[in-house]
Amino acid sequence: MALDAGFLAELGSVLSEDEVIHEGDELSEYGSDETEDLCFVPQVVVRPRRAEAVAEILRLAYGRSVPVTPRGGGTGLSGGALPVRGGLVLSLDRLNRILEIDEENMVAVVQPGVVTQVLQEEVERRGLYYPPDPASRGSCTIGGNLAENAGGPRAVKYGVTSDYVMGLHVVLADGTRIQAGGRCRKDVAGYDLKRLLVGSEGTLGVITQATLRLIPLPAHRALFLAGFDSLRGGLDGVLAVLREMTPSACEYLERAAIEAAAAHLSRRAPLPGSESYVLMEVDGLTEADVEAQMVAAGEILDSTGAAEVIAAVSPREQEELWGLRRAAGEAVKALSTYKEEDCAVPRSRIVDLVLGVKEIAAGHGVRTICYGHAGDGNIHVNVLRMDADDRTWTEELPRAIEEIFRLTISLGGTITGEHGVGYTQRRYLPIQLGEAELDVLRRIKGAFDPRGDLNPEKVLPDTGQGS
Repeated sequence: MALDAGFLAELGSVLSEDEVIHEGDELSEYGSDETEDLCFVPQVVVRPRRAEAVAEILRLAYGRSVPVTPRGGGTGLSGGALPVRGGLVLSLDRLNRILEIDEENMVAVVQPGVVTQVLQEEVERRGLYYPPDPASRGSCTIGGNLAENAGGPRAVKYGVTSDYVMGLHVVLADGTRIQAGGRCRKDVAGYDLKRLLVGSEGTLGVITQATLRLIPLPAHRALFLAGFDSLRGGLDGVLAVLREMTPSACEYLERAAIEAAAAHLSRRAPLPGSESYVLMEVDGLTEADVEAQMVAAGEILDSTGAAEVIAAVSPREQEELWGLRRAAGEAVKALSTYKEEDCAVPRSRIVDLVLGVKEIAAGHGVRTICYGHAGDGNIHVNVLRMDADDRTWTEELPRAIEEIFRLTISLGGTITGEHGVGYTQRRYLPIQLGEAELDVLRRIKGAFDPRGDLNPEKVLPDTGQGS
């Protein structure tokens, strides 16, 4: 679609010149995120510095039926920030202030463009803790985390983003401003809109401010890396640990993932010869508590057949091991053209998921590398092209993915645990949800955004009203 000069002039009446981009190569930078190699170039990008301007921007776009795609840090993996219909990209990166840290009530009030790690480090200086920690925490933003209901390794003990949201300021598609929740720990006045809006992937409204719950900082941590002789061994080790204790993180990586991460960081892979790895963290408020957990964890891992276990106690040692885990995604994707799936199953079925994925991939002539947050059953399945020919990649890949999702659903799982449905997974949503459930989602979308112009072509699988 083409944007007329009148609309650009209206934007200019609300925003300064450097807050509007409507020509040049910079537009294409806002046409993609971290999802494969997809790119949809928008007609205009706006980067407001004032939260109040968001309502005006949406009001103007609504009046002219201009599609609006909200954008955070651009680190999404399901195409949630792709401007599929062109139109306007609303980048929230300049709304990046921590407005308040209320130590007495243990809450932080932030704008959506605040980088997650920046918030974490700021509250930790005050002895407080904001646990959600996506792998991209150094570049992803709170707004994006809210849109996707992000989790991360520590979700096994501390939960996901929605567990820390107390209140939201939101602008709807037509520019209407609403507030959901606040600072009260208990609040059942009306429907819980904040729970609905978190994880809605920018399709129901644009979040301009969030009040987030904080908890006391666990001052002590220890980290283990255990190597196992088989894929099943590591997964059985995860289940054994979780039956006896709740670690703050429990990650699973197959050998190819940790080798790729080590090569990416120009390091030697630890525990060579292992086929799978469990990275487990324990934390606590006292050193004695952590030491007790360390002893218990070591005994469990030994009893489940770990070939070798190394412990990282110092911050430097822990950062080296966490660095490998956090680099796994980028490193694996650098190996080949890829497609990443974000499957989650009940924890008792993760063995069936990973072994089943390997069988499906072999049957379709593609390769997979699996790793992820095994502590909450969330496994990232990376399907790699490697040396597969064009026919295999174009014809067999979609079949393999559908089989992987059908396996996941048969195990009581979901097609996405934390990356969202976005643009790339919407076609597969009917595998998990029936027509009655999809109809409810369409009605909700229609109530918030009757024209379907707010982050269109996301989540819902059709192109009708509310798509």
